Amino acid sequence: MVEAATKTVHSPLVTYVSVVSLLTLCPPFVILLWYTMVHADGSVSQTWDYLIGNGLKGLIDIWPKPTATAWKLIGCYGAFEAALQLLLPGKTVEGPISPKGNRPVYKANGVLAYAVTIATYIGIWWFGIFNPSIVYDHLGEIFSALIFGSFLFCVFLYIKGHVAPSSTDSGSLGNIIIDFYWGMELYPRIGKNFDIKVFTNCRFGMMSWAVLALTYCFKQYELYGKVADSLLVNTILMLVYITKFFWWEAGYWNTMDIAHDRAGFYICWGCLVWVPSIYTSPGMYLVNHPVDLGSQLALFILAAGVLCVYVNYDCDRQRQEFRRTNGKCLIWGKPPSKIVASYTTTTGETKSSLLLTSGWWGLARHFHYVPEILASFFWSLPALFNHFIPYFYVIFLTILLVDRATRDDDRCRSKYGKYWKMYCNKVPYRIIPGIY
Repeated sequence: MVEAATKTVHSPLVTYVSVVSLLTLCPPFVILLWYTMVHADGSVSQTWDYLIGNGLKGLIDIWPKPTATAWKLIGCYGAFEAALQLLLPGKTVEGPISPKGNRPVYKANGVLAYAVTIATYIGIWWFGIFNPSIVYDHLGEIFSALIFGSFLFCVFLYIKGHVAPSSTDSGSLGNIIIDFYWGMELYPRIGKNFDIKVFTNCRFGMMSWAVLALTYCFKQYELYGKVADSLLVNTILMLVYITKFFWWEAGYWNTMDIAHDRAGFYICWGCLVWVPSIYTSPGMYLVNHPVDLGSQLALFILAAGVLCVYVNYDCDRQRQEFRRTNGKCLIWGKPPSKIVASYTTTTGETKSSLLLTSGWWGLARHFHYVPEILASFFWSLPALFNHFIPYFYVIFLTILLVDRATRDDDRCRSKYGKYWKMYCNKVPYRIIPGIY
């Protein structure tokens, strides 16, 4: 029998609005974004005029049908990444102890899987085995297939959570829609070793970001005989960020996405569909809109973006080192300032955690989101300002991270009580020092 889950992270009203919007608005938005980038010259007004003139029928007419080619491309890619996740060697890493007292165990082979994926993709292009432009040419069909396929995958996760949960960290809120949206299981697995969230979030979602970034370069090279400096800067910055992600992947397994958000439509559909479509959108735009930045501007944007990615990485590294050494380390050359916070688990055990209040984490409770948002701005900036659409991802990311910071604060306030109040008194700003 599945135990009852904990309460939702948002109020019932916000939860239902999120559910309805994600289920009904996000799928057509993915298609409309692709259509605008590829067929409407990047013009939102052109797409808007088309929809006003043609209505729902117009949307249906431009919605690509999932084709056999799209399913084959997705299937080959997914099978390849699943095989790498299972077969490549890696260090055994333990995740954080769950609310039910479980500690997930992972195989940290993300860097190797990333290197093999990139080398393979470039190699099959270089030796004429496969033309990556095929991916771009069938992109709308791929997104359409992902929309429907990922929905069915989330149905599978919902059923699995009911009939065959992988751990005691599972349960129902008593509402089928909310259960489907937020998920039934925290750590769903197929068998003992195949972690579903590692696959959806990391090996399919984040890896597809890198693969599509390269795809856009291959396509522009095919179209124009060269890759513009604007797309090069965009691609390099995104690959630097993704490389950072896989280098730090074991740390990601301690974040809210993995350790707190369950495997439901909210996170799994987002990683399987939203990441490859929305996160890659600045590069998608630049394929047909090459911009000649010039060496000085290109190098400035590149340097600023790399700096932001480094600061984002150093924030995470600083906290990870603090936790690994149990606070016995140096932060910016000094012993760290901290708060020892005790809390009670769902099983009634009293445990303690260390809350870092110096270094980057003394500036704001979620300061690491600032360089992440700025990095996304800098890899969108090569598009300059002829159209609004290349900057949609920056806006979306800002909303996402502000919401995540709020949810994380609420969760920690509930978990740590008075100790979290002490922490907030010492680190009063949520994201931007001195402002917010």
